[in-house]
Amino acid sequence: MNSPAATALARPRLTWFTFASPANFYRLAGVLGPACGLVAAAFAVAGLWMGFFVAPTDAVQGEVYRIIFIHVPAAWLSMVLYVAMAFWAAMGWFLNARMAFIFARAIAPTGALFTVLALWTGSLWGRPTWGTWWVWDARLTSELILLFLYLGYMALVAAIDDTRRADKAGALLAIVGVVNVPVIYFSVVWWNTLHQGSSLTMGKEQHMASTMLVAMLLLTLACWAYAFAVVFVRARAIVLEREGDTAWARALVAQSNQG
Repeated sequence: MNSPAATALARPRLTWFTFASPANFYRLAGVLGPACGLVAAAFAVAGLWMGFFVAPTDAVQGEVYRIIFIHVPAAWLSMVLYVAMAFWAAMGWFLNARMAFIFARAIAPTGALFTVLALWTGSLWGRPTWGTWWVWDARLTSELILLFLYLGYMALVAAIDDTRRADKAGALLAIVGVVNVPVIYFSVVWWNTLHQGSSLTMGKEQHMASTMLVAMLLLTLACWAYAFAVVFVRARAIVLEREGDTAWARALVAQSNQG
């Protein structure tokens, strides 16, 4: 007869909702997290080498343009991750799904990190280009608001002791704040701003050297893989914290102590 620990840690039968279970997700994320980390490192090394040593010097901006190889992927991820956070928060709100709320919480710090990176590299680029570290430009201001939304979400869920109430309060803020994302993206179209237009536009001919384009795409993939890696690791930690009293979590601890 199987022991309770073996039963709790048995391999699940795969269905569409298999990994909605915290226990099953924990196992999957334990495999995917390190794998995504390795992929992120490989793409980052290739992208940095291509962007800083292979790509040619820009005819107008000179060497300073190379900041975009980090700035643009960070800015993209800052917006995409907020939408992902709001999506999972909404799924948790409407479906009362535990893992959805966990995903939202796990995404928030990584999204905030990319927002800080986008603002910082934007300032580094702006100083030699505009002659100042900061201007209250439409895109910069709306990106700063995005950072405040991330920080506000994290502060709100941390301030409420009851987990269910904290998840729902944070979800409401995340859902309302998502309206800021299209403002960031379309700000250079809607208003007359100092910020240059989109570096890449789908469906239009690109005027970027192929090596520049490859470097930017490699670093974008590196940022994506990094985001997946750290979100998986953070979500596992949250799952273990919330499910610590369940049979599978106790079995996992017992198994690790025996090992």
